[in-house]
Amino acid sequence: MSDNSVMNGRLEYTYKASLIGSAYRFELIDNELHWHVGRRSGVWPLASIALVRLSYRPVSMQSRRFRTDIYNERGERLSILSTTWQTVALMEPQDSSYREFVLTLHRRLKSIGSSASFVAGLLPWVYQAGLGVLALVAVAIVGMFARAIWTGLWAGAAFVVAFAALFVWQVGGFMRRNRPRSYDARDVPGDLVP
Repeated sequence: MSDNSVMNGRLEYTYKASLIGSAYRFELIDNELHWHVGRRSGVWPLASIALVRLSYRPVSMQSRRFRTDIYNERGERLSILSTTWQTVALMEPQDSSYREFVLTLHRRLKSIGSSASFVAGLLPWVYQAGLGVLALVAVAIVGMFARAIWTGLWAGAAFVVAFAALFVWQVGGFMRRNRPRSYDARDVPGDLVP
């Protein structure tokens, strides 16, 4: 259930966040963001948007999943995901339509002279906690590797090296993309949009 259509200054993006839930539909119409989630709907003037946060949020069914959180002046939040559920076993990426919607939102915010803040990645305290956990895991892996070498368990040492490489590839990419930072609406981080 993906849709992204442009007509007369109007851009629409739709996705399903869960298999059994309602579709989320967002429309940029002139200087307003219209949203529809199930029976709830609303209109936010673009001037009321206070913060836009981009992040990379992979899940087991889809490793290339991106998220945009939009906050208005009252602290209300809307979340836009780059994937949509199709069947029990299929989560479909909507890379091009998601990218077009997010970049158009940024362009329109810039064109109205919005005072919104643009941030990327995780909250700083969450990121710091993640780095702390990664440091503990790194110490444990080095300890296991040293123990395997010391006892002559070469197969165990090879396994630890392989596990460490996979771990760095998976978690390292997540942490690299989600490092906290600010950005300008004219220069959207390419690693946080597909």
